[in-house]
Amino acid sequence: MKRIIYALVAAFILGGSAFAQVERSNHGKRFEQLERMLRDPSVYRSASGAPGPQYWQQKADYKIEATLNDENQRLDGYETITYYNNSPDPLDYLWLALDENKYNPEDDSYKFDPSSIRPRMTYGQIDGLDGHDNDWGFHITEVKDAKGAAMSYIINQTMMRIDLAETLEPGDKISFSIRWWYNTTPRDDSGNRGGHEYFPEDGNYIYTIAGWFPRMAVYSDFQGWNNKQFTGRGEFALTFGDYDVKMTVPADHIVGSTGALQNAKSVLTAEQQKRWEQAQKEFVEPVKIVTLEEAKENEKEGTSETKTWHYKAENVRDFAWTSSRKFVWDAMAADIEGREDHPMAMSYYAKEAYNLYERYSTKVVAHTLKTYSKYTIPYPYPVAISVEASNGMEYPMICFNYGRTLPDGTYSEGTKYGAIGVIIHEVGHNFFPMIVNSDERQWTWMDEGLNTFVQYLTEQEFDNNYPHRRGPAANIAPYMALPKDQLEPIMTNSENIIGFGSNAYAKAATGLNILRETIMGRELFDFAFKEYAKRWAFKHPTPDDLFRTLEDASAVDIDWFIRGWYFTIDNVDIAIDDVKWYKLNTQNPEIENPIAKAEDELRNTDIADSRNREEGLKFYVEEDTRLQDFYYSYDEFEVTEESKRAYQRFSASLSAEERALLGGDKNFYEIDFSNKGGLVMPIIIEWTYVDGTKEVEKIPAYIWRKDEDKVTKAFMKDKEVAQIRIDPYRETADTNEDNNYFPRSSKPSRFELFRFGGGAARGQSTGSNPMQRANGGN
Repeated sequence: MKRIIYALVAAFILGGSAFAQVERSNHGKRFEQLERMLRDPSVYRSASGAPGPQYWQQKADYKIEATLNDENQRLDGYETITYYNNSPDPLDYLWLALDENKYNPEDDSYKFDPSSIRPRMTYGQIDGLDGHDNDWGFHITEVKDAKGAAMSYIINQTMMRIDLAETLEPGDKISFSIRWWYNTTPRDDSGNRGGHEYFPEDGNYIYTIAGWFPRMAVYSDFQGWNNKQFTGRGEFALTFGDYDVKMTVPADHIVGSTGALQNAKSVLTAEQQKRWEQAQKEFVEPVKIVTLEEAKENEKEGTSETKTWHYKAENVRDFAWTSSRKFVWDAMAADIEGREDHPMAMSYYAKEAYNLYERYSTKVVAHTLKTYSKYTIPYPYPVAISVEASNGMEYPMICFNYGRTLPDGTYSEGTKYGAIGVIIHEVGHNFFPMIVNSDERQWTWMDEGLNTFVQYLTEQEFDNNYPHRRGPAANIAPYMALPKDQLEPIMTNSENIIGFGSNAYAKAATGLNILRETIMGRELFDFAFKEYAKRWAFKHPTPDDLFRTLEDASAVDIDWFIRGWYFTIDNVDIAIDDVKWYKLNTQNPEIENPIAKAEDELRNTDIADSRNREEGLKFYVEEDTRLQDFYYSYDEFEVTEESKRAYQRFSASLSAEERALLGGDKNFYEIDFSNKGGLVMPIIIEWTYVDGTKEVEKIPAYIWRKDEDKVTKAFMKDKEVAQIRIDPYRETADTNEDNNYFPRSSKPSRFELFRFGGGAARGQSTGSNPMQRANGGN
């Protein structure tokens, strides 16, 4: 034993540790199989990436009654939760999420983020410098069991633990109730996803009610309770269940919600009910259930009377709703392949967004459902709603978006595409993570990245000229080229990411796009991605399950790509270092000797000799001819009869294929490539020939497996090459395209004179725009 220890010590002293040797190697790191970095398969999660034979997940059903007070912007609620322990573990306590407590003045999230003084700051930003004294966050007034007895609980910031009087055994269920209230927050000041927005012009509010009730945390096979605190960034990990919810609001409010409306006759006028029935048969143009004129009349009224809207939702992981007297409401049916019934695409929006949302919103919702269904599973829920709320946030069947016009009703093209993009994105979240229910608290990229990827596909099918913000590989290259201290791997917890949008949204989405377009191909990738969605619909997948499924369903080894793109901060920078051009020696003296003579003269060119001849200098060997021997007139490149006969004998010894190769005048190119960025990638080469034609060929990334830093590859071409370029379609996110050419090519970069504009509601058009100018505006 001592000998072994001494040997190990000596190895480290001499610098001979196995680990150090691997690090110094120029290969073997990036192509190691990914399995050693993933969780071991189990009876709950198979090595194929599918749910295992004993996969389980918990269930939580809710019955909720809530009252919205429009006078003081307060929400009161009472809920009964029935929790089913489908796990093999006995549970002595339950954890619930109180996300609204993130806005409590005592929450740690006000303290652990750096802050600074900016040239322009809102009241909320200033007030937050020393916390705030607003009465925000949950007020829990009672927690009782099914028999009405008080239950013991403790609140730790955004999490609440309920201690059980009796152990909840596997297979058992428990029911308990919670009574609570909180003051809804002004979203602009609080930064809350839910809350309210006030419109001083007409004295009304739009309420976006989200994270509004105590919700069961996830208890899973891979981590037990997910009771990580909510700090505002890492979003929600929630349990599927059924909801029965009644919301009492002012009688002139319109409510949009997760789920299906149960009491349309008691909350809608007879005319609105007819329009609702008509909308369910309309597939081309949305039907306005509440018109602009009716919404404007509602804005003027105000009432002390109330109505109760009743919604039910099955197999959802959350529940959100919106309420306002400002809403126009329109709807149409969406034709989804694989469904005999038709889900309803709907929108709620105020007059401030009318000219944008009336034209685009509901049609974009329907288009999104159709496209996402093609790439994943048929949309399973009865409705999908887009609400214009100067926001961007998603919940089952309902999302809050932005996109408002200028007061004259015009809008910029940027605002238009911004609104369409956010609607696609937030509606798309119905699939990721509302259906394929990944853990947002741990892995933001699993919902935001996957969703942004399918958003990109949906934008492509919406308009061939769509100005994509995220998805094309070239768009992420500037981020990946940043200094390493500003980067972190995609596989980083949400709270620790600096470039949040670029990392968790754009880079994660771009990786899937590169897999689809460049590495796996569309057919293989689309099948595998769809298989992942089918396997994990209404379940809780992890990154391991995604990675394994993509390989399992495609037979493409992508471990090297997943390792580099998702687990490191390497970037793509493949360079052409050198190109050598060769011609095959035909050994025919009539062809080769003149070429060799010309090359010899070029090699022996001397400026002094040339000038001596030009000046007429008399050379000694010319003045004294006795100095001119055999070699003075000998021409080593002369084509002799003997050399011709030797070539004829050589040619006769060749096969027909060899003679054709010698006579084909082929061009041979040897290219030296280097991997300067560290991230291996296929080498895609565009050959431009002297005659102007082009050819593109792809070398798989495996070319780097034996040397991850430098590789040389030889090519045979029929034509002479004028230029060589790698990554011509900009599909690998190469961060330095200047070294992609041989010979080198460059062009000037352009920059703009820019003036920063003032603030406005999120997504609202600002300043002049071509539409406004065309209408006679400034």
